[in-house]
Amino acid sequence: MEIHKILYGLFDTQFHQSGGLEDMISKTIECPRCKTQVSIQGEPEEKILISCPSCDFKGYYRIPSSKEDTGTVAIEVNNVSKFFKEVKAVDGASFKVRKGEIFGFLGPNGAGKTTTIKCMLGLIHMDGGEVKINGKDISSNGIQIKKDLGFLPERVSFYANLTPIQTLNFFCELKGADKSIIPSLLKDVGLEEAAHRKVGTFSKGMVQLLGVAQAQIGNPSILILDEPMSGLDARWVKIVRDKIKMLNERGATIMFSSHILSEVEALCDRVAIISKGKIIAEDTISNLSKHLHMKPRMEITIVGLDGKVPDVIKRMSGVEDPYANKDSLFLTCDSSIRSKIITSLENAGYKISNLRTFEPSLEDAFVKLVESDN
Repeated sequence: MEIHKILYGLFDTQFHQSGGLEDMISKTIECPRCKTQVSIQGEPEEKILISCPSCDFKGYYRIPSSKEDTGTVAIEVNNVSKFFKEVKAVDGASFKVRKGEIFGFLGPNGAGKTTTIKCMLGLIHMDGGEVKINGKDISSNGIQIKKDLGFLPERVSFYANLTPIQTLNFFCELKGADKSIIPSLLKDVGLEEAAHRKVGTFSKGMVQLLGVAQAQIGNPSILILDEPMSGLDARWVKIVRDKIKMLNERGATIMFSSHILSEVEALCDRVAIISKGKIIAEDTISNLSKHLHMKPRMEITIVGLDGKVPDVIKRMSGVEDPYANKDSLFLTCDSSIRSKIITSLENAGYKISNLRTFEPSLEDAFVKLVESDN
């Protein structure tokens, strides 16, 4: 059976198993340039190259794993430690990144995020522990592992006298990757018009975007991005955010560190939080909130409240930190007593005109965890 070849940078429009062939995956994708629908079929993890039949757009694509593979571990960090003289930068860090997920790596400045990532990639020597990527030890299989891995360092640096095209050509040669993908990589990160400018004339944000493009060379199945949105304005943050989503939809496993909690919350399936070199939490955002017994916050608008907390609220068990500002009443409580609060206010003669509930956020969980570790 002929396997239809598909494009680098395409996104999925539907997913279904190929009839009668359990080991094959069939998909319908859309060319990002001309929107032509292309039916494709291949084995899980197969990497293939084609040209769009309508516009001749060329590139690579990796067939994602079947849905049954989503629990497989892509990255396993076991008891990793790293010393710098008297300073223990990483202290027995352990966590797992599952295949096909977007994993956030959070921590205050100096917590050990970048050092952990460098240990994971074999860029610095670990003083203890082990790291496995796709089941293989990074210490003994580093060269083989890195062929299928993309990396964006915290501080991106390129040759100032080269253009973006020359820069990506250089990295394609280093990795043995097809250079025909370079124009589409630059277009995807918004650098198409700057393709022939010297990198030395770029702003910090533009260099960062070029780093994001570089990390995708060779269509790696795993990308590790250290602060990918650092130095970017809101427009470029959106470009990187959308690119991370697209890469993940195509089957890539993505781990990224960030101090922009809202971006992590919007993108990540799970997170790990590191503080003082130790992993202090690893879970989904919602489960972190539950584990910390974090309660939702309510804002109740009451006509004529005039900045006074009602006595019925002051006396009610389970209500925490009530305060009023003009016609707005703010309080924290368990979800189970929300209706009781509303009923009690109405029975006391208060007229409620609006109600909003704010669930605990990643920022709330992050702050509480880090503060408890100090």
